[in-house]
Formats: sequence, structure tokens, C-alpha cells
Amino acid sequence: MADRHPSSRSYLVGALLARTGDEMAGPALLLAALTLTDSATGASSLLAAVTVSAAIGGPVLGALLDRSPRPGRLLAGALVLYATGLAVVLGALGRAPVAVTLLVAVVTGLLGPALSSGWTAQLPRAVPAGRLPRANALDAMTFGVAGLAGPALAGGAAEALGAPTAVVLSAVLIAAAAPAAWRLPPVSGPAPAPVSGPTAKSRAAPLTGFVASGVRAIAGSRPLARATLTSVLSCAAQGMMIACLPLLGERAVGGAGFGAALLSCAALCALLANAVLARYPHTIAPDTVLWAAPLLQAAALALAATGGPVALVVAVAVVGLAEGPQLTALFAVRHREAPVRLRAQVFTTGASLKITGFAVGAAVAGPLADRSLPGALLVAAGIAALAVPACFAVRPGGGPAHTTTHA
Repeated sequence: MADRHPSSRSYLVGALLARTGDEMAGPALLLAALTLTDSATGASSLLAAVTVSAAIGGPVLGALLDRSPRPGRLLAGALVLYATGLAVVLGALGRAPVAVTLLVAVVTGLLGPALSSGWTAQLPRAVPAGRLPRANALDAMTFGVAGLAGPALAGGAAEALGAPTAVVLSAVLIAAAAPAAWRLPPVSGPAPAPVSGPTAKSRAAPLTGFVASGVRAIAGSRPLARATLTSVLSCAAQGMMIACLPLLGERAVGGAGFGAALLSCAALCALLANAVLARYPHTIAPDTVLWAAPLLQAAALALAATGGPVALVVAVAVVGLAEGPQLTALFAVRHREAPVRLRAQVFTTGASLKITGFAVGAAVAGPLADRSLPGALLVAAGIAALAVPACFAVRPGGGPAHTTTHA
């Protein structure tokens, strides 16, 4: 049993290392690009390049993980390649043409989902079934810890050792998680075999169809579809809030840094809420959290629109308190409803959609905030509130994924 179910501690340590390195990599790359190129535009373009491609890489990586008899080893390889890509990007900054550096960043970003959803999809194989609810809450907590520690480590390392060293340290943390991924147990029973055909062209088709089957699995299951839709809408609202935080800080206390610092407040509240859920994993049904959390977020965003430093702090804290359990509930529903042979695809495809929602929300918030900051926050509140009726309105799309296999 010990071989088939490695301790959850090993899994969680690996997840924490990978996710802390990931949270550290973004700020570190931004600071390194500013230091080595002295261009704010180039720095923001680099950060966008290494994140946006995750929306494309997620479903493909999920399909490859689901088709592999040893997904842990594939995951370990993805981690090492991602860390290597960060090192190559750092080496290219200020030396290679900007287009080449951005291209390397885009290719590296394709493997980004390995650090988040690709890893979480392996949790049912890493812990006994009876410990899954608590392990799921602890897994979600690693995102909160990483969200607190990663940016702080990046800033501290950049100040003490230089921004390029901060990038190197983030790559080291990510690569250090590879042994834990390598030790994940294999798929029980035969791995899904690709359909073979008489020609090379016909053999190339199954991967495309396998990727599409992950989308159909989400669309064809009401619990998965509404969990995905509510999480995307919530992420869009969160993206709008984060884009508004510097302006909110200036309006509330006269400093944009105050607004940015509130992100740590939200991450801490999310971490505390998930700590309670880890202690009492059966207190609230995940399906209830899925509609209750966006409702809390909507109320908090409306409160932030009123101005005032106290209201702003309370609003951001409530957003964090809702965001932590919502992530845990999202993972629980996916573990429960995703077909076993498509589990990684369900996780990575859902994560890709969330990234897209966040990016769209952040992009929309800028022009709205220029016209009216309270108006932008009220729009964000409306989008979060929209997740509540959407949660109950979703109907299954039918098809092969309509009947789900419980993990």
C-alpha cells in the first residue's frame, strides 16, 4: 500500500515547491527584465508571454497526462523543462533579440499548467480514497501559501542578490519538485491506448480527438460545467479587482503600493479559510460553496466601490475568504465528477478557461477604471453575482460525457 499510495506529505511538499517557484517566477522575471533591458513595456510583454500560452498548453498537456501510463514521470519532465525554459529566458534577456526572448517565453509557458492543475489531477493516486477530502483542502492551501511566499521571496532575493538571481531561485524551486512528481504511482490498470490506423495521418488524429474529449467531458456533465462556468466568472471578477487595486490604494490612502499589498491580505484570508476546511472537510458541500462564494465576492466588490480604507481592507479580506473555499470546492467537484481517463484534461482545460477569464477581466477593467473606478468595481460585482444564476441554469450538453465516472 505504501508503494501505491505515497504519503500525502511528499505530494504536498512537491506541490508547494512547484507553486511557490511559479508564484516567484512572474515577479522575478518582471524585475529581471526591467533590470536588464530598462524597458517597462518589454518587461510586461515578457510576463504576458509566459502566462498567456498556458491557455493553449493546458488541454494538450492534460491529454498527454491522461494517455500516459506513468503521468508522474511526464509531469516531472514538464517541471524540469519549465525550469529550464525560465533559465533560457533569463539568459536571452538583453542579449538575444526581443522576439526570440518572447518566443522562448511563450514556449515555456505552454508547460505552466503542470505546476497547478496538472499536478492536482494526480492527487487521487497519491493518497488513499478516504483521505482525499482533507488532502484536497490541503492541496488548495498550497496555492495560498505559494501566493504569499512567492512574491515575497522574489522581492527579497532581488533586493539581496539581484533580480536575475531571483529568477534562478524560482527555477530551482520548480525543478526541486520533480522528484516528488517522479515518484507518483502509475495508472492502475492499462493506460488509455490511442486508436491506431493504417497510416501515419490516421495515427496523428487520436490526440486531437482526445483533447476535444476533455472539453466534451466538462460540457456534458452538469456539475463540471457549472463548476467551470462559475469559476471562470469569478476569475474574471477577480482580474478586474486586481487591476483596480493600485488605483484603489491611491484613492484610499494616497499610495498605489497599499492596493498591491492588499493581495497578501486576500491570500492570507484564503489560506485561513482553507485551513478550517482542511480541519473540517465535510462541513459544507462543495456544490453549495460554488454558488455561495461568488455571492460573497460580489458583495465585497460592491463594498470596495464605496471607497474608504477600512471598507477596502474588509472587502479584499472577504474576497479572499470566499476565494479559498471556492478553489477547494472546485477541486472536489472535479475529483468527484471527472471520468478517470480524462481527469487531467478536465483539470487543465478548466484551468486554461480560468486563466482566460482572469485575463479578459483584467483587460476590461483598465478602460472602465479610467472612466469610473467605482463603476468598474460594480461591473466586477455584477459579473461575480452572475455566477450564481449561471450555477443553477447550466444544463448538461449530452454526449459521451453525460454519464460521469466518479474518481
